[in-house]
Amino acid sequence: MLNVLAPDDVEALDLALLPRLVDEVETVFRGKRETVRLSLAALLARGHLLFEDIPGVGKTTLARALTAALGLEFRRVQFTSDLLPSDVLGVSVYNPRTHEFETRPGPIFTHVVLADEINRAPPRTQSGLLEAMQEGRVTIDDRSFDLPRPFLVMATQNPLEQHGTYPLPESQLDRFLMRLAIGYPDAAEERDVLLRSAAGGDGVEGMRPVLDAARVLALQERVERVHTEPALVDYLMAIVHATRHDPRLRAGASTRGAIGLLRAARGYALVDGRDFLAPDDVRRLVVPCLAHRLLSAGGGDTYDQAVAVLEEILHAIPVPV
Repeated sequence: MLNVLAPDDVEALDLALLPRLVDEVETVFRGKRETVRLSLAALLARGHLLFEDIPGVGKTTLARALTAALGLEFRRVQFTSDLLPSDVLGVSVYNPRTHEFETRPGPIFTHVVLADEINRAPPRTQSGLLEAMQEGRVTIDDRSFDLPRPFLVMATQNPLEQHGTYPLPESQLDRFLMRLAIGYPDAAEERDVLLRSAAGGDGVEGMRPVLDAARVLALQERVERVHTEPALVDYLMAIVHATRHDPRLRAGASTRGAIGLLRAARGYALVDGRDFLAPDDVRRLVVPCLAHRLLSAGGGDTYDQAVAVLEEILHAIPVPV
């Protein structure tokens, strides 16, 4: 006779699988556990990720490894200056045998899309991708098609080489739930990567899925039920409002940014194995969720200035107990 788990037992099992999933990703993407946890939190919060980092630090490996551990489908799109929206979204093609137009879905019809060097594509292609991210569907020749669920875009851009690029405007940066950087691995982890590379392959093909699409969708629904004390909502709003009144910022966090911060913090709580929100969840997600949405009043690096302002705001606002 089969044992049937109660709903509470199923939810407890799913939460217990999340640390296992992070461990599985770390078998091939080593030394950046917090980056994996944040990426998973973004997925559970139904958000999308922008990685701004130099080439060759493992962004593609992270995307492939996370997808494999989740038991989802993955596609990578190399964005170039001649990439058209139809190359990403899909196109209708006339079939002379049937005398009808047939829709050929583009690479965006998958669970996880790596949009590599998104700032190298022209604005029209960028906006087509970002609209699909926002709406969860694609329109091809006046016909709408729902994208697979769950759906995650992991976009990358190189912060150093800007020649021949089309920087994302602030209104489009706001579509990304988090902006992250991976950075260089430490010496021990990099040595391990070199030895594994010499042996051939990156190990992603040998990974075992820990979750599947149905469980990921269930966890996304559960984010809405993470218990949140009113004092924590007030704390979050105090941070958001402080960005709107700081003279060093030309534009503070939007309402979309506040909603995204709350959802991401709830997703992070689940990744941590909890069904309740803690102050540290909010504090940890403030910079990844808000810094790329702020505009500095002065010149220089807007993002670095926004990070500095947010860190001062976090220091100044009392943490609820």
